[in-house]
Amino acid sequence: MKSLKSGRTKWMIITAAAVAVVATGLQFTSPVIPNPPVTGEFKGPEAVTAIFERACYDCHSNETSLEWYDKIAPVSWKVAAHVKEARTRLNFSNWDSLSSTAQLTTLWYIVNMVDQGKMPLESYTAVHPSARISKSDVDVLKQYVVSLTNARPTAKPAGSVPVKTAAVADDLPFQVSPSPNGISYFSDYKSWKVITSSNRFDNGTMRIIYGNDIAVKAIQENNIHPWPNGAKIVKVVWDKQAEDKDGNVFAGDFNNVQFMIKDDEKFRDTEGWGFARFSTKKLVPYGKTASFATECINCHRLASATGFVFDIPMK
Repeated sequence: MKSLKSGRTKWMIITAAAVAVVATGLQFTSPVIPNPPVTGEFKGPEAVTAIFERACYDCHSNETSLEWYDKIAPVSWKVAAHVKEARTRLNFSNWDSLSSTAQLTTLWYIVNMVDQGKMPLESYTAVHPSARISKSDVDVLKQYVVSLTNARPTAKPAGSVPVKTAAVADDLPFQVSPSPNGISYFSDYKSWKVITSSNRFDNGTMRIIYGNDIAVKAIQENNIHPWPNGAKIVKVVWDKQAEDKDGNVFAGDFNNVQFMIKDDEKFRDTEGWGFARFSTKKLVPYGKTASFATECINCHRLASATGFVFDIPMK
């Protein structure tokens, strides 16, 4: 019996020593996370900047600050991969590389992500509890985004009509020019299924998002990594009327209609998505050259986790 216990003890010691050797060896493979120079930092109110620095900067900036446990392999491998990916989606350290429009859109997207609890990641806040964002933090961010835009909901008599399901008449009395990248306006979307709706509190607009059969099936089957070719998504945008006395909000004037068309070959330079936007009731196409789509996909890369599409139903 004594010999058996002695054998077990030796085996446990040998196993522990082997684990220690392997663990020590792993540390030599731990990746280094570089912090490149800050070329154009985010500049906002102190309260807003403090929230971003506390909850976002470790992954979404060149000012990553690691805890000791973040540096231990194999955890360090995952941390390095997360930081690398996060910086490609959003980097506060080169904020000035974004146009003013892209900055506002990015801020709006950030607010919606934190408001829905999608960011910061739960796996991150579990070990970095100080990064959690409270309701008061969200309110601070919302107020800041709203303050950046001069657009306000159209103050028309409220409660006149419900949300419309068509942007413009099917039979147009004029010819609509195609988008610079060759996408032509079409009205078929009006018979498609509504995927979801969204509210841009920052610029006073409301949207209805439609999907063709291919897009709807892709959502139902979670086949969006990547989306299948032939998927089409159309977003119709209206200005909002002022709330009525009961808090109801109705659509005002038609603002624009936006198309996303999936075709890996035709639109390979923009992650396989073709973009087009037609504004006002005259349906004026956006962009002077086809390169405008680069601006679109740079913004939509923030939604890479959902196949570069912002507005799809949450599970």
